[in-house]
Amino acid sequence: MTKFNWNIAPIPGFSCVKMKRDIQAKIYEETKDMTPEQRRERTRQVSERFREEGKRFQENTKGGDEN
Repeated sequence: MTKFNWNIAPIPGFSCVKMKRDIQAKIYEETKDMTPEQRRERTRQVSERFREEGKRFQENTKGGDEN
């Protein structure tokens, strides 16, 4: 069994479950009138932007690790 010891203090007033539900509601409102093909295209575009953002983050943090 994997044991995690992250020692992360809770953030007062922050609820992960509420955040998840809010995001789900937003996505539902944005996609409720879309066809399955439109939802797939939206997901593809969002995923591509996420990957590009991750690549930019990695490129911007590589130089800081070498100093």
